[in-house]
Amino acid sequence: MFEKVRITSDASQPNFQQANAELELRDGPFASVKLVVDLETTCYPFETWQDNPPPEGENWPADCDAFDRNFELSLDDPADPAAGPPGIELVRAITPFGGPLHLEVDITDVANGLAPGKHRLRAVIPTWSDASGQVSGSNGGWNVSAVIEAVPGPPPRKVLAVIPLFNGSQTTPDGPGPLALQVPEGTVSSRLEYRVTGHGGGEAGVGCIGPAEEFCRRNHTILVDGKQIQRITPWRTDCAKLCTRAHYRPADGGFDYCLENPCGAIESVEAPRANWCPGSESPPFTWDTAALRTPGEHTLEWRISTVADGGVWRISATYFAFGE
Repeated sequence: MFEKVRITSDASQPNFQQANAELELRDGPFASVKLVVDLETTCYPFETWQDNPPPEGENWPADCDAFDRNFELSLDDPADPAAGPPGIELVRAITPFGGPLHLEVDITDVANGLAPGKHRLRAVIPTWSDASGQVSGSNGGWNVSAVIEAVPGPPPRKVLAVIPLFNGSQTTPDGPGPLALQVPEGTVSSRLEYRVTGHGGGEAGVGCIGPAEEFCRRNHTILVDGKQIQRITPWRTDCAKLCTRAHYRPADGGFDYCLENPCGAIESVEAPRANWCPGSESPPFTWDTAALRTPGEHTLEWRISTVADGGVWRISATYFAFGE
């Protein structure tokens, strides 16, 4: 699908901040389907700077994006987000600070729940450049490869429906709901996936250790048919695991860095965040409640305790119904 496709920060070029590829589902059903993704960077290893040096007066190779960025892959996003159902989010991750990333994601239920034929895979990285080349490259970007590894055979579950409910940004406490969903006849179990990460540069307030919403603890209340099924606080405290310390150049000079996030300040790499860490996937929260197993019309909604001005939450919700 993707083979070292360049996602660029130059708005005049193809693949500005996103790339699309055709995916064809055939020979199903599937015993397993895996999406394998590799993200490559021109920032690291640092030895490559000998052949790709920063331009004069700049601190980074021009094509290096040294920052952590949202990295989202989805299926069948509409050309006009207001015109149809949202895309099905497959992966929510954050790029490393200027480093490579390898992801393997099980999408068996999605593949068995979609109609055979052609679908569109979209990779989004909102990469930006620093024209002066001081804090990042002056023409930064990322290279993305992605393949599907599918094994035909008896499916692990009978997928009756895959229903994308929302895939977008939220800047206020109230969500977009109530969102209607139809639970099909024959449903015996279900899975509601809720992917959520906080971002932005709003003013820090109560519950924040830095600019909102990236560094804020917020409560998210999830409701089905108007009744609360859970209250969660999306917050990661394991980011320090993504900093294996290394040293570049002689012991009496050079600098320390994180192998997984080579271009990031160590204290920033290790800091807790709103359900994400640089260079890591953010798996969904999942639920299966009695209402989501009951055939007929139902609703989903959620609320955030507060959202600061300038802050944003990236959220997607997808419903799966399974039969016997």
